[in-house]
Amino acid sequence: MAHTGPAAHATTDVVLVTNHHPRSTHLDALAHQSLDGRVYPGRLLTDSVSPAGVTHGSTTAFAAGVVTRGVLLDLAATGPLPVGHAVTAQDLDAAEKRQGVTVESGDALVVRFGQPTTPAPPMPGVSIDAVRWMHRRGVSLYAGDTGDAFPAPDPEAPLPLHGIGLVLLGMPLIDAANVEELAAVCGELSRHTFLLTVAAPRIHGLTGVPVNPLAVF
Repeated sequence: MAHTGPAAHATTDVVLVTNHHPRSTHLDALAHQSLDGRVYPGRLLTDSVSPAGVTHGSTTAFAAGVVTRGVLLDLAATGPLPVGHAVTAQDLDAAEKRQGVTVESGDALVVRFGQPTTPAPPMPGVSIDAVRWMHRRGVSLYAGDTGDAFPAPDPEAPLPLHGIGLVLLGMPLIDAANVEELAAVCGELSRHTFLLTVAAPRIHGLTGVPVNPLAVF
């Protein structure tokens, strides 16, 4: 908004951000979701989140950024996953074998479903079986163009990524990642591993922040 009064030498803006918008790439803090009134690692939600901000499991943990090896598993190499498809451990194993990579402890797992950047429901999603696979492999962070199915197949059950991965395993999530360019570069280089860096805004006490993840080859 421009200032038109005397001696106007600059313009300024006010930005309002909805951190968990489904079409905005963002990093979920551990306090973003709860299960049975508790957040990771079993702490009461009422002791962690208040109208004044988040005191436990907040974006403070991301202030120094995230730097680790990233591995892309392209589940949509032959086309987008169909509506209603629940990604299983078998799907992840098959992608590893096809690409000649192995997800190891500490890796960030990046998954491509092949969905558009502005998807409309219903959407396929990750199953609890796939989250168990991530736990066994020691995945440190999940990022994907899709995560949990929407709408959820069973509204009464915990969401695999947000209800189990985030709340019970303490695995941060990057939602709504645009991985199309990454998949193209990985295909050209025949390489699906890279250095993943996430420089999150240093805003403390929130449940999530917008991010721009970078893959460095």
